[in-house]
Amino acid sequence: MDILSNLQYIRGSKKKKKRVGRGEGSGHGGTATRGMNGANSRSGNKYKPRFEGGQMPLFRRIPKKGFRSPHKIEYQVINLYRIQELINKGKIDKTKEINAAILFSNNLISKANHPYKILGVGEINDKITIEAHSFSESAKEKIESKGGKTKVIEL
Repeated sequence: MDILSNLQYIRGSKKKKKRVGRGEGSGHGGTATRGMNGANSRSGNKYKPRFEGGQMPLFRRIPKKGFRSPHKIEYQVINLYRIQELINKGKIDKTKEINAAILFSNNLISKANHPYKILGVGEINDKITIEAHSFSESAKEKIESKGGKTKVIEL
């Protein structure tokens, strides 16, 4: 009969912690499981993760090319003919202001919170009010020639 004072762990369930560098009697003396030679076997090894043992590092072997400006604004572009197609199909109400939410719901832009620009490719036949972060000169001219309005959203 098992009594609480007689309980023991099952054989093999408890394992002794590996005590490294505590002399020969520990079974891990001598090199203390670090191997024979090399920087990693010695104390004070502080090589950076990208250090390759004196070999030319990868980031220096790969050619560097170009420059990416952190201040460049990447616009999502929409052509006027795409807006006119959706007006013709009845998916966009020409009497209401066309904004990011309408353009996003009609898949003209992929990200509603990213800047977008209206380009003047194609024709617009209706009087529309549209807001965007930027307009090309031809787009602005075509929209305003039909009596429409353009609103610029500040970035």
